[in-house]
Amino acid sequence: AAHGGTRTGRAFTGDKSGDFLIKCLYKSKIANKPYSINLNDGLKLKSTYMTNILKCVPPDDKPFSNEIYNCSFFLHDEIINLNKIKIIITLGKLAFDNFIKFYKKNYQFNKKFIFKHGKKFNLPDGKILFSCYHPSPRNVNTGLLNENKMKKLLNSVKLSL
Repeated sequence: AAHGGTRTGRAFTGDKSGDFLIKCLYKSKIANKPYSINLNDGLKLKSTYMTNILKCVPPDDKPFSNEIYNCSFFLHDEIINLNKIKIIITLGKLAFDNFIKFYKKNYQFNKKFIFKHGKKFNLPDGKILFSCYHPSPRNVNTGLLNENKMKKLLNSVKLSL
């Protein structure tokens, strides 16, 4: 994010993770173009909102729990303001684990959720959560995540609407 979203002001914009993600969103007919360079590049997402679990990039891109906790009120406000939200996709285990912590804190539930790419979870407030590998170059270059896996997940999300 230091070279992408933090620099450009939009999540998954201007870095390799964003290049992969936006291309997949485009191929799944969620984005109007296959790239995202900056805030003024004309990218439009169909019924989609992107955000980060953590709003700033900590040293070595390794956040401490207290940093994530301190930022969680931003996420809470975003979810409250997006009152029509139906589906949430977490990109990466860190986002998944911390989103679950955030949800448990705000919705008082104890069900155990375990990260697995492409898994669908029903949340206590009626929303649906999908877990996804992070679109980082490490995951893409090693084959852990590829365009087919991402498009399959995005198509599953579309079918759940």
